[in-house]
Amino acid sequence: MFPQEVIPAGPVVLRLPVEADADAIARACADPASARFIPVLPSPYTRDDALAWITVTTPDTWKAGGAYFVIADRAAGEVLGAIGLKPPDRFGSADVGYWLAPWARGRGIATAALRALADWAFAHGLPRLTLLADVENIPSQQVACRGGFAREGVLRGAGGNRDGSRADMAAFARLATDSGDPIKPLLPFLPGGFPHGSLGDGVVRLTPLTAADADDWHALTNMPDIIRYRVPPEATVRAEAEERCRYAGHRWLAGQRADMAIRDAATGAFAGDVQLANIIPPLGQAMVGYSLHPDFRGRGLVTRAVNLLVEWAFADTALGRIVAGTDPGNTASHRVLERAGFTREHLAKGLLPGPDGTRLDDLQWARLRP
Repeated sequence: MFPQEVIPAGPVVLRLPVEADADAIARACADPASARFIPVLPSPYTRDDALAWITVTTPDTWKAGGAYFVIADRAAGEVLGAIGLKPPDRFGSADVGYWLAPWARGRGIATAALRALADWAFAHGLPRLTLLADVENIPSQQVACRGGFAREGVLRGAGGNRDGSRADMAAFARLATDSGDPIKPLLPFLPGGFPHGSLGDGVVRLTPLTAADADDWHALTNMPDIIRYRVPPEATVRAEAEERCRYAGHRWLAGQRADMAIRDAATGAFAGDVQLANIIPPLGQAMVGYSLHPDFRGRGLVTRAVNLLVEWAFADTALGRIVAGTDPGNTASHRVLERAGFTREHLAKGLLPGPDGTRLDDLQWARLRP
């Protein structure tokens, strides 16, 4: 069993909860974001629920070999959140969980608490800590990375939602032998963060693709002239559109791809999509792809979007080479790339899958970091 002690964590301390914390805990746990991503929390959350957690759940967890703390301001003692360990499994691994009050977010408090708890757990003999976060809970995944927890994949249907459906969970872990250094993402989010960050030039604006874009993205990718140049050239089903948009933030943070919506800067209307994908970190290379709704063509929006994306990639990431592939007959796409500073490199014969088992040629382009 762990010793019941106070753990210093920079601007906060981790301490055992007391009954006087009940009102603050109830107010914090009434937050909609907490209710969404922690479905085991009662909703609505009352003072009696807080008292039950303080007087029953927390002592029972300690007796079973786990640990629960409130995160409190070091100077004022105000409750800012909670963090804890489930009882270790037979191999000595323990799950970490935490929540933060709305008034405490954006100040690095969750990261400080997680790092302090991990160091404390390892000092008391635990070999491995695991952390699960809903794939749409980007702030929690960022805390995991900043706390030195490495992403290990996605556990499908490992969590639950309030409506009884299953939730996919991003899995992270930190070993006692790990350095604990913050894990810097290969692809930082756009200025302003996720999901509100953007890039713009006054005519076009790029924003991260989110679940709210699923209808527009699904409609776009099912247009015949868009399907023609997709790889493979197939329509998308609704479930695929929902997953692409729901997972966009997670895959961005994981360094797998950066999916963005192209928007008319004046109206905010969804005009198309642009992305970095096929990222190869050892080569410092990624591929750009794009599609535009017919209603927005002829205004140079894609060229502007590609320029914004590539210039952001060269300024804010370690990528040094952006490539693109086009159908040899897609002259409109060729003009976009030429105007965006790409150089035609070569024709790859039969590289891509085509309809009915055929193979298609791919005309390849590249733009290098200046």
